[in-house]
Amino acid sequence: MREISYTAQPGDDGREIKRVARAGLGLSHHLFTSIKQKDALLLDGVPVHANAVVRAGQVVSVRLEDAPPAAVPAIDLPVNVVYEDDDILIVDKDAPLSCMCGVDKPVDSLESRLHWRYRDGNYVFRPVNRLDRGTSGLMAVAKHAHAQQRMQRLLHTASYVREYLALVEGEAQPPAGVISAPIGKADGATVRREVRPDGKSAVTHYATVEAGGGYTLLRLRLETGRTHQIRVHLASRGWPVAGDFLYGREDARLPGRFALHSAYLSLLHPMTGERMVFESAMPPVFSELLRGPR
Repeated sequence: MREISYTAQPGDDGREIKRVARAGLGLSHHLFTSIKQKDALLLDGVPVHANAVVRAGQVVSVRLEDAPPAAVPAIDLPVNVVYEDDDILIVDKDAPLSCMCGVDKPVDSLESRLHWRYRDGNYVFRPVNRLDRGTSGLMAVAKHAHAQQRMQRLLHTASYVREYLALVEGEAQPPAGVISAPIGKADGATVRREVRPDGKSAVTHYATVEAGGGYTLLRLRLETGRTHQIRVHLASRGWPVAGDFLYGREDARLPGRFALHSAYLSLLHPMTGERMVFESAMPPVFSELLRGPR
């Protein structure tokens, strides 16, 4: 259980705690309703009703309790955690590895591995952004609903920056630019997306890092977060991501994955507002493919 607090300011004097708590702590209406129903709203450490009056200098607190965990298997396999505190977790995800458990997905997933890591508590997996099974690299996971909501509000803004490295087939021309093309579900498909005029707006910035071995290494930054956005945009230009079985072709040198890596993540901490920056090294297999056959 996580408890967060806010000290009432002079402008809060005489206001109801429900208004002070929501404004001062940035609580969503849904989350505040849940807190209120669980008697987890405190004034100077004492549980109070939502209409209690606050005076300047008093401490308004809420207890953040997760819902009972879903029936998710706990798998005793490693997770590469690069940062952790009481509110967030930054993970460098392996590939191939699904983020979530599901009926049509392998039992082993980041979700099931984290359920093992936190097996002594009522753990609920709360990803802020997700990566495809075949994509490796950095992603953020919230430790409670409040942190998740605050981070997801910023997910597709300049406050939450994601950059990827992609090894693509062929030569990217021009070597740098912006791909702005709407993406929607392909007709008759359940997973596959495509560039289509009736799709949702999608913008991807790219720049060439190096080339060799018949491949080009691109660095990409997303303005939007459409499903398979990078893979669809690059394939639409004739530069499919190496090993991408859905939009290009499989490669035995990339078993179960493709050459896409979340290399850079910059975000604001949901509770402190501190700017945090994380970087992840490119997988060695990318360099091996760039060097070409020996």
